[in-house]
Amino acid sequence: MLKRYLYKIESLLAWAQTKITNKQFIFIASVLVGVTVGFAVIVLKAFAHWVFTFATYINGIIKLSYINSLLPIVGMLLTVFVIDKLLGGKLEKGTSQIMYVVAKKASIMPKKQMYAQIITSSLTVGLGGSAGLESPITVTGAAFGSNFAQRYRLSYKDRTLLIGCGVAAGIAAAFNAPIAGVLFAIEVLLVDVSIAAFTPIMIAAATGALVSAIVLKENILLSFSKQQIFDYTNIPFYILLGLIIGFITIYYARWFQKIEKFFIRYEKKPYKRALIAASLLAVLIFIIPTLFGEGYESIKILSESDPSVLLQDTLFSEFRDNKWVLLAFVGAAAFLKVFATGFTLGGGGNGGNFAPSLFLGSYVGYFFSQLITLTGLSKLPVSNFTIVGMAGVLSGLFHAPLTAIFLIAEITGGYSLMIPLMIVSSISFAVSKRFEKHSMDVKHLAKTGQVFTSNKDSNILSTIDTNSIVETDYFTISPEENLEKLVDLISHSNQVIFGVVNAERELVGIVHFNNIREIIFSNFKVKYTSVKEVMQQPKTIVYPFDSMEVVMKKFEQSKMSNLPVVKNGKYYGFISKAVALESYRTKLRSMTIE
Repeated sequence: MLKRYLYKIESLLAWAQTKITNKQFIFIASVLVGVTVGFAVIVLKAFAHWVFTFATYINGIIKLSYINSLLPIVGMLLTVFVIDKLLGGKLEKGTSQIMYVVAKKASIMPKKQMYAQIITSSLTVGLGGSAGLESPITVTGAAFGSNFAQRYRLSYKDRTLLIGCGVAAGIAAAFNAPIAGVLFAIEVLLVDVSIAAFTPIMIAAATGALVSAIVLKENILLSFSKQQIFDYTNIPFYILLGLIIGFITIYYARWFQKIEKFFIRYEKKPYKRALIAASLLAVLIFIIPTLFGEGYESIKILSESDPSVLLQDTLFSEFRDNKWVLLAFVGAAAFLKVFATGFTLGGGGNGGNFAPSLFLGSYVGYFFSQLITLTGLSKLPVSNFTIVGMAGVLSGLFHAPLTAIFLIAEITGGYSLMIPLMIVSSISFAVSKRFEKHSMDVKHLAKTGQVFTSNKDSNILSTIDTNSIVETDYFTISPEENLEKLVDLISHSNQVIFGVVNAERELVGIVHFNNIREIIFSNFKVKYTSVKEVMQQPKTIVYPFDSMEVVMKKFEQSKMSNLPVVKNGKYYGFISKAVALESYRTKLRSMTIE
């Protein structure tokens, strides 16, 4: 019955596509993508919340504080099993994969990403893995958008636009924050879009948020109702918090990468890797139970309720009324969060760093403000600093200050904290950017030139394959030949530069027409001058594995219009700067989303 219903919808859409303009069809597509992604978010969030509630309920009955420590081990092993047995042993994770698909795969995502992320992240995070669901949500949303576009044979531009729609809808539905969803899609993933592209992205975000708001209960979504009045006299403390958080995001990003790198050694033994990582995570959760799962419940407690509740049913429950012990507990949780998340994701679990960044930010904000208050330096509004801290870490880790500002503004139910949000987010971003050129999610891909960055030229150049513009039909000449041979080649071609190669096809020099112009008009010199005497060593050499950004830098540094290409130690051809620039212009036209 359902299959027949879906078939009718597809037939109707196919008919509509032939009767309306492409722009109108994209608007319809953005609504449908928003709806489907919204329901995907509901499945993820509801399952994770149900498991967390169930675990808490069981723990309340049997009074075993270690029950939550066992669940992540089960969850991560199940995740690895699903990836190994059902998903071909491999699953692309993280928002950076969306950028890679846009840059290198013509915005075509495999169908399995429409369900693989939901299954694996539900098992990992739902059973206590210390990670977030937002990254799997964005990948799922992008997959829905891409596959919808493929289904109706839309162009690369439209596929990319619908990927943005899926991402925006995912974030919007996850937090009931449509503005943040739009900004995340534009600021983090689709850095090159025109104003006209905002409309379908906004439609998708609004649709996703609406579906989520109707179906999901408020206690499942991260939202806050308690705030204190903003006092401008606290601005110096907000500035200091921004600086501190900026350095904390650097600490988090670098240690997370170290932990992931450590577990690479077990890449061919996924079950062993998962067991080791999950066991380490279990120890951390046993000591600090708030590291279990997304951590959104503890964030709400920290900002809205009596924070001492965090010590309930922990090893430190007898110190519940001691504010200094609570402060130390919160500080330890913030310090260890990177290890908990690193063990979860490095060990083979699926999730992201979005929720951990909010967790870390709230804990750091609370720790900072409460420390200032307890030491008597000033009485700060703890709930405000807890909320603002989330924006600071999100901005610093993801290099997305606008997303951070508006996300926190939306989930707090108002914009009364806009000034401190802007202060903390911008300072944290500036500090993080100073020491980390790329955000933590894309750093490893950006280093190899495989992913989009905030630099528009780099984005376009990263999509051009160096091999595709190498001209291999250039005439070459031996260093032992005289210039008569070279003059003959010049007269029968349009070449102005020639590669000089030996018997083994190794490049030993180059000859440019402009450098021998005076000589070739002398018959005597032409006859008795060898190529070896007039050739020059190339100022720089291009290799097929060079990215186009590297190639363009070599053109700029050498001041040459043609550069020789060497492959496996042998002469391969030349790259023309004119051809490279024409390829750039062609890509620019094809990639601009309008």
